[in-house]
Amino acid sequence: MSTAQSAALSFRSAVETDVPELVVLVESAYRGDASRAGWTTEADYLDGQRTDPDGVRAVIESPDSVLLIVERAGELVACCQLEHRGDHAYFGMFAVRPGLQGAGLGKEILAEAERRARETWGAKEMRMTVVNVREELIAYYVRRGYLRTGELSPFPYGDERFGVPLRDDLAFELLVKAL
Repeated sequence: MSTAQSAALSFRSAVETDVPELVVLVESAYRGDASRAGWTTEADYLDGQRTDPDGVRAVIESPDSVLLIVERAGELVACCQLEHRGDHAYFGMFAVRPGLQGAGLGKEILAEAERRARETWGAKEMRMTVVNVREELIAYYVRRGYLRTGELSPFPYGDERFGVPLRDDLAFELLVKAL
């Protein structure tokens, strides 16, 4: 194990100068052939972009949101969005570098995000939405205490900011965990 792999994770809030690197990270984790190196790829369901500089910048600039940068030995390895929504927090834009997926980083980052939502905002629960056909990913979150609500919201077909769907049965399922 290299020093970079064994070094502790550090967390900080993203700033404007992080935007280009964050876009590359998120795209690499979800879209295209590069994403197939990890297990969170959406390449079989969605083509096109996952996010863009404006989308990342909007999360960074939102007063009720933080985009956490996760670094190890000074290198960007992951990110996630936390948004304060009254009595709960929303967890999104979660990306781990594909070659590092499956090594426990996600579990550690999710636990830190939950801790921050609870301690910073007094959030009683964490909520997230996951593309409904991503059974393996949903199972991952269920193993970490999230409950499937069965509550679906429509996928934004026709809005290429969220990708180009390769199927006509996509929706977002709400997952919830008490903090």
